[in-house]
Amino acid sequence: MMSRADGLVQRRNVNRDNADGVSKENGQSAADKLDYEEDIDDGDSKETRLTLMEEVLLLGLKDKEGYTSFWNDSISSGLRGCILVELALRQRIELEKAGMRRKSLQMRKVIIKNETPTGDVLLDEALKHIKETNPPETIQSWIEYLSGETWNPLKIKYQLKNVRERLAKNLVEKGVLTTEKQNFLLFDMTTHPLTDNEAKVRLVKKVQDAVLSRWINDPHRMDKRLLALLLLAQASDVLESAFSPLNDEDYELATRRLRELSDMDLEVESMKGSTNDVIWAVFANFNK
Repeated sequence: MMSRADGLVQRRNVNRDNADGVSKENGQSAADKLDYEEDIDDGDSKETRLTLMEEVLLLGLKDKEGYTSFWNDSISSGLRGCILVELALRQRIELEKAGMRRKSLQMRKVIIKNETPTGDVLLDEALKHIKETNPPETIQSWIEYLSGETWNPLKIKYQLKNVRERLAKNLVEKGVLTTEKQNFLLFDMTTHPLTDNEAKVRLVKKVQDAVLSRWINDPHRMDKRLLALLLLAQASDVLESAFSPLNDEDYELATRRLRELSDMDLEVESMKGSTNDVIWAVFANFNK
């Protein structure tokens, strides 16, 4: 069993460019410009830092075979949920206010908070679709549109195609995976076996620690990115690779704590303190 260190994932202290917190480059606030860097500090270098989408895909990939389970019908929509949450964590999108009538998470529309491109092709493609859609749509609608699971022919154009393959290529560029061709009797398939075992070990350890040695029984005190990873990995049905090495006692404890997260009243949680409504809305979509 892997050793576990104490303490939560720590956010880096970032020096602002000036007293007003405004960068001299492009007039962007330093907070917006550095949002991704502030949310990630897991021991990886900048070159190998992974997005939520890449982390969930990496958890779901078979290390030697280089592809996800043929029986996993949750990862496709789960990855689209990752894209929406990643955009929210980077301060690009948010949910409209609940208003006097307290609209539910599933009824509130996704709106643009900052239209500055992120530099990630998949994220910027989704951001462009959201920006150009009027009237705005809900989280549930966007997961369906980005997945191509809609009966509305006018919305098919919003589908993000070949998401798994594109994410795998990102991981190849970061040195985490490699590319091979495998023959499956009737067809050839491009696969992406693991090459950087340490990257997968760090990711698995981060997930294990989050629900064991670093567990905090309050999601609002957890790092938002780590919370999102747990919820989205569960929704995408890819946590078995992280939990299977655990002994029976730890496995039971980890799954029980994840059930506690799943059983929360998401509407209530979304109204507490400094939170990110998009995370709760995405998870509510998978937790119906």
